[in-house]
Amino acid sequence: MSTVLVTGGAGFIGSHLADRLLAEGHRVVSVDDLTSGRIANLAEARGYGKEFTFFNMDVRAEGLMPLFERHHPEIVFHLAAQSGVRPSIVDPVTDASINIMGTLNVLDCAVKAGVRKVVYAASGGTLYGEPRRLPAKESAAQSSHPASPYGVSKKVALDYLSFYSRYRGIDHTALALGNVYGPRQDPMGEAGVVAIFASKMLAGEPVTIFGDGNQTRDYVFIDDVVHAFVQSIGRGSGKLVNIGTGLESSVNGLYRLLAQIIGYDRTPEHGPLPPAELRRISLDISLAPNAIAWKPWTHLEDGLAETVAYLKGV
Repeated sequence: MSTVLVTGGAGFIGSHLADRLLAEGHRVVSVDDLTSGRIANLAEARGYGKEFTFFNMDVRAEGLMPLFERHHPEIVFHLAAQSGVRPSIVDPVTDASINIMGTLNVLDCAVKAGVRKVVYAASGGTLYGEPRRLPAKESAAQSSHPASPYGVSKKVALDYLSFYSRYRGIDHTALALGNVYGPRQDPMGEAGVVAIFASKMLAGEPVTIFGDGNQTRDYVFIDDVVHAFVQSIGRGSGKLVNIGTGLESSVNGLYRLLAQIIGYDRTPEHGPLPPAELRRISLDISLAPNAIAWKPWTHLEDGLAETVAYLKGV
């Protein structure tokens, strides 16, 4: 089997992806600067011995090119990013440095090393801004206005991917991910509302809902997302593909489901809505079955139950 490189490989999604790729017989090179990724996430991958290699490295680093030259990956899964909406508002320069300049460094290295394809983690939750129609179709990305610098940087990366495909001859598939949740998601991070709510409920602590809680998201389970990345190895050439469920789930509804699973009976507290918070989003996933032979199979209740079971065991 081939050698593949995963940037952001010690993160929530990247570590699950590395595990799946190793299980399918690929040799995996993982790159992560451990800003948000965790070595603990690599426990399963490290059990594969020489088939798995980890490098503590920023994707903007000059040392990335020698790494590509040494390992000659056939496929690059580019997941490394500054992935917070709020930090991007506070510091858009750093956001752009990581998400745009870092992506360009990865693409340049990939071209020079003869990589066949880059599979890119785009952001279905921020790419489309406040969509005019729901669920949002991939075609809406061209005219969208992301509400945060994070969304802007992820959108800009799509244009660079198209440029590199057209003028540098490297194939790509971009996956516009919904709100991914599941085991290993960091409850300390801002994006992981499922992990945040569940960990507080399990500890018997009060839970804060920002705004009225009627804002909606498209929650998609980690195993389904990993499957989409793997399916994109040989499919979806040059395409942007939504990876979600097509369903809108409110924050209030999420709270109720988790409280029921955990047996939590406290009333939520409420705080002010953060800036650039989307009101509603869900992703049209009608393209995915044809583009990458993918569809979600995990119901929200089942995915939440599995996430809670994981958090209980930590």
